[in-house]
Amino acid sequence: MGASVDGSIGLREDRRGAREKEERNPVDQQTKAALKKDKFVTSTSHGLEWAAENRRSVITTTALLLAAIGILVLSGVLYNNRMNAATVAFGAAMQTYQTPLAPPGQPVPAGVKTFPSIVERAKAANAQFSDIASRYGLTPSGRIARYFAGLTYIEEGNNQAAEDTLKKVAGGWNKNLAALAKFALAQLYHDSARDPQAIDLYNQLAAKPAVTMPAGLAKLQLAALYESEGKADEAKKIYAALKQDDAKGTAGQIAAEKLNPAPPQARQ
Repeated sequence: MGASVDGSIGLREDRRGAREKEERNPVDQQTKAALKKDKFVTSTSHGLEWAAENRRSVITTTALLLAAIGILVLSGVLYNNRMNAATVAFGAAMQTYQTPLAPPGQPVPAGVKTFPSIVERAKAANAQFSDIASRYGLTPSGRIARYFAGLTYIEEGNNQAAEDTLKKVAGGWNKNLAALAKFALAQLYHDSARDPQAIDLYNQLAAKPAVTMPAGLAKLQLAALYESEGKADEAKKIYAALKQDDAKGTAGQIAAEKLNPAPPQARQ
């Protein structure tokens, strides 16, 4: 009897302890079981445990990420500064390239800068364009400066340097700038008796025109090249096609005039 009473008292005490425990921790057993099965909670718990155990590496990694972001921001600022510097330098080079010519002995207004010849002006401008292309080659101004460096090499009479420079521009990703470089190269090839290479470039430009180089212009230049070689029939074929395909366009109108030139009196 005493053992039974003691057992009952113990059971009541156990139940009372369980209730008190539940009151202190209101999450019931069913919820606990569900939480154990919840993958998100489990992964989060593991993540917190990992973070606690690897606190030093987490802090280090975070610091590295912040440093990387800082470097990217700084790089953007530096790139903008370089772009601005390249733009200013390119403007100065263009001023040199557009400086008027005045042969020795010709009166020049006070304070006006001039060059005695195209060659001298080209050399001065080329030095500036080449420097910009070398220092700021990844900026828009730097890429355009390389193209102008090629042009000024031609004006200097340095055909090999002009060809090497223009080839770099022609092989670039900028389609419009590449088209201009190919056009300049084609003219250089024609002037240096390498017409097959010039013809190939004109055909490329005609097949894949750009904003800076319409197909009609490339075809007109190709026709003019054929005329210079005495291949009048080849030139007429191009003019006839342009007249038909671009009747209202500038290229088509020029082609029509080439096919039916006006009498000398009418031109006057």
